[in-house]
Amino acid sequence: MILTREQVRELDRRAIEEYGVPGIVLMENAGRGMAELLRSLGINGLVVICCGKGNNGGDGFVMARHLDNIGIRVRVLLFGDPAQLSGDAAINHRIITASAIPQETFAGSVLDEERLRRQLADADWIVDALFGSGLRGAIQPPFDRIIAAINAASARIFAVDIPSGLDCDTGQPLGIAIRAHHTGTVAALKKGFLEPSAAAWLGQVHLIDMGAPRALFAALAG
Repeated sequence: MILTREQVRELDRRAIEEYGVPGIVLMENAGRGMAELLRSLGINGLVVICCGKGNNGGDGFVMARHLDNIGIRVRVLLFGDPAQLSGDAAINHRIITASAIPQETFAGSVLDEERLRRQLADADWIVDALFGSGLRGAIQPPFDRIIAAINAASARIFAVDIPSGLDCDTGQPLGIAIRAHHTGTVAALKKGFLEPSAAAWLGQVHLIDMGAPRALFAALAG
């Protein structure tokens, strides 16, 4: 199945409102699936998980917990004010904070690029959980420099759902985009993935089940 940006939003809404699957369950399933996939790809050191303030970042928090649970070294970088987190993402951030999982916060419009480079320098994997499929419009500062720093690091890069900065529907970068080695996309392939040039940003694409009912996919297909 191939989904547009609007269909992704509709899938989430209907799973929660019509089928009664709580959003926190969908996030848990997605994040745990991502962690299991990353583990299967081979982890030989530190995993640095770069999280935004939305649900994509929430998936990253879930990944951090599950990787930490199996003894993998994890560091979370949160790009935004923790007080501005809401909903399921806020719940999962509280869990990793209570669990004393190492984390660093980069808040405000002024980015300390040297500090960011140091945080990324010793990573085996960098997880991109900055922005999801709902992103529209050009990447704004300081996220253009954040994405550039991630791309410049020596680590392998794993994108959560879609590389940050890649348009879900067109498969074109919104100014700058993460160049992932692997992308774990949730529920279904995205329309933009069919664009041949998108492969340069996606890397190898893997499908992650978030537990939305099969009947819902059938309804969307109909």
